[in-house]
Amino acid sequence: MRDFISVYCTKCSSNLKIFKTINLLVKNSTIGIVIFGLILILFNMGQTANADVSTKEDVSRNGGVFIPENEFIRYVDVGGVYTVVGAIKNSGDFPIVPTVLIQIQDGENLIKKSFTFVNIMPGNTLPFKVKFPNLTSPSIVLLEPKISYLPGTERSIPVEVLYDDSLIRHEDGHLTGRIINNGDRPITNIKVYALIHGLDNKVLDMGQSIERIDQILPGEIKEFTMYPDAAITDQISYYSCFAVGDSTVIPQFAIRNGARFDYRYDSYTWYSNAKFNDEGTELSMTTLNSFPLETYANFEFSASSEDEKFQVYVNEKPKTNIQSKDEWGNWHVAFTVEPRESGNVLITGFSKDWQPPKEIAIPDWVRNNAAWWSEGKILDSDFASGIEFMIKAGIIKVPTTESGDITEEKKIPNWIKNNAGWWADDLISDDDFVKGIQYLVENKIIRV
Repeated sequence: MRDFISVYCTKCSSNLKIFKTINLLVKNSTIGIVIFGLILILFNMGQTANADVSTKEDVSRNGGVFIPENEFIRYVDVGGVYTVVGAIKNSGDFPIVPTVLIQIQDGENLIKKSFTFVNIMPGNTLPFKVKFPNLTSPSIVLLEPKISYLPGTERSIPVEVLYDDSLIRHEDGHLTGRIINNGDRPITNIKVYALIHGLDNKVLDMGQSIERIDQILPGEIKEFTMYPDAAITDQISYYSCFAVGDSTVIPQFAIRNGARFDYRYDSYTWYSNAKFNDEGTELSMTTLNSFPLETYANFEFSASSEDEKFQVYVNEKPKTNIQSKDEWGNWHVAFTVEPRESGNVLITGFSKDWQPPKEIAIPDWVRNNAAWWSEGKILDSDFASGIEFMIKAGIIKVPTTESGDITEEKKIPNWIKNNAGWWADDLISDDDFVKGIQYLVENKIIRV
C-alpha cells in the first residue's frame, strides 16, 4: 500500500514539484484533502528555505556547476562501507562531463579520490553515489567536494518518467515506475536516477534503475525499479530529482605488469580492490551488493589481442558472461549479478601481450607551473608559457592562433584551474588535463 505522500519530482531543490499519490483517506475524505494541502504548503516552505543553502558561491565560482550542500551527504551502508551521495547540477548553458574530487579525513590520513561522471545537459541534475570500503578511523570527516569539468556533447535524451499511478514507493522503501521515449529516434544505454529523502526532507541516498536499458524505441514504455540501501529503508519518505541520463560508467584502474591499466564498469553494485596476478592475465576484486533483486555488471577493457576470451568467477563459481566489442575496439564483458551477491570476483582471459600506452612526456616544471597557477601564485601569462611549450613540442595537438597570450575579452574558466591543480597532484590523468588545454586554445581563450 502506498504512503500518504509517496513520490516527489523535482528538477532542482528550490522548485519542488509534487507528484500526487493519495491514498483512500484523501480520496474519500474532505478532511484528508485539507490535511494533504497543509502538508504540501509546509513541505514547500521548508524546501524553499533549504534551497538557498545550496551554494550561490559555487555557481559564480564554477560556471554554474555545483553540488548543493544539502544534497551532499554520507552514511554507512548495510555492509559497513562508508558511502557518499550527492547531486551535480549543471545550471550553465552547455553540456559538461564533470569530475568530482571527494576528500575524506580518515583519522590522520587525508583521502582524495576523483570520479568522472557522464554527460550532463544544461539545466539538468545528475545524482551520484560512491563508496570507500577501506576507511579505518572511528572519526571520519567528509570534507567539501570540488568540481571540475570538460565540455560535453549535445545529446538530448527525450525519455521521461511517467508521473502516474505506476510510480509507486513500496512499503519496503523500493520504487517502481515507467519511462517513455517521447522522441523520434531510439535511445540507447540509459538509466533512471533519483535522490531518496527522509521524513525531514534530508537526502538519505541515491537510487538508480537496476535494469539494464540497452535501448528504448520511439513511443515505447519500459518499467524500472530502484532499491535504496538496506541500512536506510525504514527512514525513507520520498524520491525526488528524477533524471534520465546515460549509464553511469565508473572509472577504475589496477597495476598490470608494473604499469597502470585503466578500465571502466557499469553496475548497480560496487567493485573495488582490483589486482592483477603476476602475469597480468587475471584480474581479481571484491564486490558489495546489498540489493535483493537480480541486476547486472558490464566491464569495459581495452583490447590487447583478438584472441582474448574472458571468463568471470564469483566466489570461485563460473558465471555465464557475454563478451562483445564496441565501435572503439574495446571489450565489454557483461554478466548477471544475483540478489545480494557479494564476495570475490575473478576475471580471467587477459592477454600476456598487453603493453602500457606510451606516457606523455610532460616536464616537471610544467606540472609545477600548473600547481602554482591553480593556487594563484603565478600569473595567467606564466601558465600560458608552459602551454605554449607543450604545443610547440607536439605534446598537445591544437589549431594555432596568432599570438601567445591570454585574450582580454575572455577569462580562463575556474574549472581549468581546478583541473591544473588536480593534475599536478596526480588526481586526474594527463589526457584529461590536455583536453582542458585544448578547450582553451580552440575557444581562443589562450592564443598560441
